[in-house]
Amino acid sequence: MKFNHIGIPTTGRFEGEIELPHLKMTVSDHRNNPFGIQWQRYHDDAPYPDVVKTVPHVAFEVDNLEEALKGMTVIIEPNSPIEGLVVAFVEVNGAPVELMEIDRAICKEDI
Repeated sequence: MKFNHIGIPTTGRFEGEIELPHLKMTVSDHRNNPFGIQWQRYHDDAPYPDVVKTVPHVAFEVDNLEEALKGMTVIIEPNSPIEGLVVAFVEVNGAPVELMEIDRAICKEDI
């Protein structure tokens, strides 16, 4: 696994907001700082578990998401928020962890 970012939920506005209406959330660019910090604000109707909307999470890139999920407690099933990226969330010791499989040949975003 390779560290990608830390997501910190907030209810307030923040500098550099990026609206993601299809995901029902707003984020900051985690690449604009050397530590991968990403602020996240969820819409009221965002369909995510409360632990994801209220507790910071760490995100790791994995080579094979299906393999990485074996034996884990999945709280957000694998899904593709953008082309070339598949993500899932697991719960580890009460905290959310995001696992990301990135196909860099397809993914146009610099993730």
